[in-house]
This record gives sequence, C-alpha cells and structure tokens, in this order.
Amino acid sequence: MPDVINGNIAFTDYFAPSFQTALPEAQFKATSEGLLARYGRALAVARALSPNGQSGTLQLRFEKGVATVLLDAGKAPDTRVTGLRFTGFTMADDSLAQVAAELAALPGQTGFLVAEIDERAVKPIAGANADRQFAVGSTFKLYILDELAAQIAAGKRRWADVVPLSHLSFSSVATANWPKDTPVTLQTLANWMISVSDNGAADTLLHLLGRDAIEARMRAAGHADPSRNIPFLSTVEAFALKGNNFADLREAFIKGDDRDQRRLIDRNRERLILANVDGVSFVQGPRFVDDLEWFSSPNDIARLMIDLRARGSEPMMTALAINNGVGPVAAEPWRYLGYKGGSENGVISMSLLGQRKSDSKWMVVTASWNNPAANVDSNHFASLVTRLLDLAAK
Repeated sequence: MPDVINGNIAFTDYFAPSFQTALPEAQFKATSEGLLARYGRALAVARALSPNGQSGTLQLRFEKGVATVLLDAGKAPDTRVTGLRFTGFTMADDSLAQVAAELAALPGQTGFLVAEIDERAVKPIAGANADRQFAVGSTFKLYILDELAAQIAAGKRRWADVVPLSHLSFSSVATANWPKDTPVTLQTLANWMISVSDNGAADTLLHLLGRDAIEARMRAAGHADPSRNIPFLSTVEAFALKGNNFADLREAFIKGDDRDQRRLIDRNRERLILANVDGVSFVQGPRFVDDLEWFSSPNDIARLMIDLRARGSEPMMTALAINNGVGPVAAEPWRYLGYKGGSENGVISMSLLGQRKSDSKWMVVTASWNNPAANVDSNHFASLVTRLLDLAAK
C-alpha cells in the first residue's frame, strides 16, 4: 500500500476496475498528493485487522503520522483493491493546540470542544468558538433520541413497541424504497436514525414523539439558543424549503419569528412532503446553511451528552455505539464510544461520547465546520476530529 500512495505502483495494477470507475486516477492522484504534502511519504503498514482476509482496517505509517484505512480486496483470481477509505490520522508529536490551529485555518467557520463531563458539569480541556451556533446537520437527531429515551423512562412507550414507518424521507440509507407504514419497533428506528442517520426513521420518530416535546427536551438539555431550532424541522421539511421550487415559502420562513415559522409549516403541511423535494437543487454547493438547518454550539452538544448519559438507558447507549464514526483502531483506547455526525453541502459536524479505559472518565469530543460558500472536505475534517479523539484518550 505505501507504494501506491507514493506513486510507485500503477493505478490500474493496484485497483480493480470497479474502483477505477468510482474514483478516476486523476482524483486518486490528487488525494495522494495532498496526503504526501501533509504527512510526508508513506512508509509501511503498521497493523492490520481483518475478519476474513479480504476486508479490514489497517494503520498506514507516514513520515509525520499514522493513517487509519478501511480496505476491501477482490476475490481470487483478481485480488486488486475494490475499496479504500481513510478514516482518520494521528500525528507524531501532536497536540490540541496544533489541531486547533489547523481547524481555525479551514475556510469558513469552525468550532470544537474537548471536555470531561460528569453527571452535572462540562469541564473544558480545549476548545474554540465553543459557544457559537453552528449548522450541525443530522446531529439534531440526538435530541430526538433523548426525547424517545425520556418517554420510555416515563412509561409512555417501550423500546419494543411496534409503530408504522409513517414518514419516508429523502436520502434514507435504511428505509429507502420501503413501503410506507411498514411496522417497525422503536428500537429499530432509533438504531437506524443514529447508526446510519436514516432520515425516514428520524421523521417518523419526530412526528410520533411530538415536535413540541422534542423542543421542550432540547431546552431542558441546556441548548443556549433554542429559537434557532424552533420549529424543530423534519428532514423532509428542511429539504423541501431548501429546494428551488419553494423559493416563496423559504423567504417567508427565513424572515419569520418562531410563531410565523410554525404557522407556515402547519399551513403548508400538504405541500412540504417527500414528493415535492427537489433533489436537483442539492447537486451543486451549499444551500442556505446559515438559515435553514439545525443548529447547536459545541457546548450545547456537551450538555446534551450529559443528558443522554444520565438516562442510563442501555438501548439508547447501544444505538449511539453501533457506528462509532472513527473505526476500531481509533476506538481502542475507549471502554465505550458513541457517535453521531451530520453533514450536507457546506456543513459537517462530528460528536463523540467516550469513556476512557485508562481512568474511566467520560469525555466529549465535538467539532463543526460550516462554509456557506463552498463544499467542505469531509475526509480532512474527520482526520482532525480523530486526532482530537486520540489526544482526549491520553
């Protein structure tokens, strides 16, 4: 693998035709050159973990750091690589100050927080713009999860309750093309909503639990500026309002106060539906990410993590840990690691809740990057957050 990154092996000799189609050679070369400029030459594979000899995780050592890589290879006779993804980096002689400087240098606006938490308080270790409100994409689903766990704790519902998949949505990994009203359990919806960020699951839960109840939970969890998320939009409502075919409603929504916005959503309930979402509008760059999104500060997320952990709900904590966002190598120092991220054009946010193996302390690592003028580099951002997590583990 070091040879293909360093340009010593032909692209077509190393990668299978399916990979070559998905990622053209020129694009791979540009990515490799960026890695070499940032981390130095690729030196060796330091560690590899594979359950089957074909797919797995490896650590690739560079002159200035170590990359975590997900790799898939084909079956014999063609064992060329079919999948390759960098999921994070750690740097030699890294520091929180160094990562903070690199985050600050990104185009647009960034903020982050590394903090220890207990049952009541956030104890910051490092951060920047930790009180600034950022668009956080699907991170908003944590508030839905919090309210779901609260209603179950209050005896109003059970994780095993079966409900209809009532609200299908755009860009849904788990529920795409499923029949409307398919019966599913609340635990299944929660797992889908968090682990693969399924929008249909999120919208179904939002309408089941109640928009007002989720807004109240958001306030109770300590959100510093809840008006930014009132009314608490479903994914279909947000996608629809961002589309070119809803310019009239969008302008009125952005200009309105909470009451005006809620009235607009209620009056246009029959228009703001999946069939009217204009997916073509999202092909280019960012769409109104300063005005039509879900917003939280790094400190809001840390306070929310306190609230989630205080629920003491095993199914909820399990939902958070299904997809830890960073892979097994970065997760190794943690006894528990839960994750939720969010992204759209011009927006990326990653938030992790972990318990260290070394001393059992609970930590939050959360960061966001917004750029209303251009798409963001999600792989580079993920590498920075992985470095924060690595430093938080020490």
